[in-house]
Amino acid sequence: MPLNKASIEVLICTHNRVELLQRAINFLNKAERPADYKISLFVVANACSDETQHYLTRYQESLTAERLPLTWITEQKPGKSNALNSAIPKLDAAVIAMVDDDHRVDTHYFTAIANALMQYPEADFFCGKIIPDWDGSEPYWVHEQGKYRIYPLPVPRFDLGDASIPVTQEIAVPGGGNLVIKKNLFLQIGDFSTDFGPVGHNLGGAEDIEWVIRAYRANAQLQYIPDIVQYHYVESERMTLAYVVKKAYERSSSTVRLDEKAKDFTGLFPRYLLRKLIEYFVYALFSISNASRRFYLVRLAAAVGEIKGFLMAKQEQL
Repeated sequence: MPLNKASIEVLICTHNRVELLQRAINFLNKAERPADYKISLFVVANACSDETQHYLTRYQESLTAERLPLTWITEQKPGKSNALNSAIPKLDAAVIAMVDDDHRVDTHYFTAIANALMQYPEADFFCGKIIPDWDGSEPYWVHEQGKYRIYPLPVPRFDLGDASIPVTQEIAVPGGGNLVIKKNLFLQIGDFSTDFGPVGHNLGGAEDIEWVIRAYRANAQLQYIPDIVQYHYVESERMTLAYVVKKAYERSSSTVRLDEKAKDFTGLFPRYLLRKLIEYFVYALFSISNASRRFYLVRLAAAVGEIKGFLMAKQEQL
């Protein structure tokens, strides 16, 4: 099927979050639309057992001129990578906009994409800002910017500033939550790795980062567009130290697994990680403030995750 050059298809993969999915689609419908673009939605219901499929069916049956047309499919095999890979061959727009089901797009989202395509025709894909959708109920420590700034945040954030810049791997490797990808690049880079990525709502990740790294290696050009903005929903369940500790552990493990140096390392893991463990444990144990204790517990979890990543990379080489 020939691609419509002036077309944008929004791709959403969802698993048992029908209320958030409905919220995401409502904001997409409210966003301004460039007059010369055909814009549509494509949703993958990934192993959903809630009301997702009923909602999508009702949406199609009650479609009006004010609402974006929708195509949806099911993918019963759990895992976001499986959902993405089942969708990609079925997409027929020239440009694919990746939106997570727990995001809301900015009012100018589509016009920003159209402007980027016009201003940077040589770019193969684009990334924009992801900003936590804080509502004031979040704990104070998520806004800490000093010595004990918590990272990773319980809610993703990606922001390279207010100027449009070309992005290389040395600058950043954005996740897939706010990527805009020309369909031809999908054909060139191939599927998302099923060795990475979340299954259900666990904290596994990096299927999108692994794909972006492969795109970098293929000399694909990535352009950062600060006006392409999405806001990440803030779930109260994420606003705990336990959640951040687990996230630091899982994401550090995934990051190390993607590092070629980890795959080539001859031992089990570098000795400096043991020093990290001891140092962070001692600092956490004897911290006199909640801020420092919280910081070092998260860093301790990340260091353990790094060790796990080295061990998994070694196992994958066998």
